[in-house]
Amino acid sequence: MSQLAQAVVAMDAQRVAELAHEIVARGLSVEQAINQGLAAGMRRVGEMYAAKEYFVPQVLAASKAMYAGFDILRERLASSGSKRGRIALGVVQGDIHDIGKNIVKVMVEAAGFEVIDLGRDVPATAFVRAAQDGAQVIGLSSLMTTTMPKMGKVIEALERSGLREKVRVIVGGAPVTADFARRIGADSFAADAHGAVLAIERLIFQK
Repeated sequence: MSQLAQAVVAMDAQRVAELAHEIVARGLSVEQAINQGLAAGMRRVGEMYAAKEYFVPQVLAASKAMYAGFDILRERLASSGSKRGRIALGVVQGDIHDIGKNIVKVMVEAAGFEVIDLGRDVPATAFVRAAQDGAQVIGLSSLMTTTMPKMGKVIEALERSGLREKVRVIVGGAPVTADFARRIGADSFAADAHGAVLAIERLIFQK
């Protein structure tokens, strides 16, 4: 797992793919590979970017390397006929940064949930439609402080539609905090993909 994380940081897509195939061949945990390998590597890249050790081209190259393993591991996730619940995930309107959302998606799928991937730059109306289509939990992601208010707008749209009591809302993203989640009326907050899975399980099974 540490080698996988290091390969992401090194922007070595070929090595990431080789390690992902090895993990599958050896029957190791796909969830651990995603969380302790790919996600850990991208977290380190994010730290290096914040410290100005990496710049946008390096972040994009690391993302490409991460996806080289991401696609291989995603194919190996156990598919089950009975899902534990339906989750809708999306990056709020005005924001196109979806790496974190994509990692959360794979981890949530690995936990046995059906995921509706709404993509990025998603308007509030699309989240409302997802709730109308049976999503039990809606996950909102934002990586930009300027788009964080859109999370509150989604919750307001759910209230206007009369669906707020039927759906739970979880928020996350680099600038998002638990305090912000409380202020906008979200039901939960997650700092990373593993935390998102745990929060979703609590929201669905411990009502």
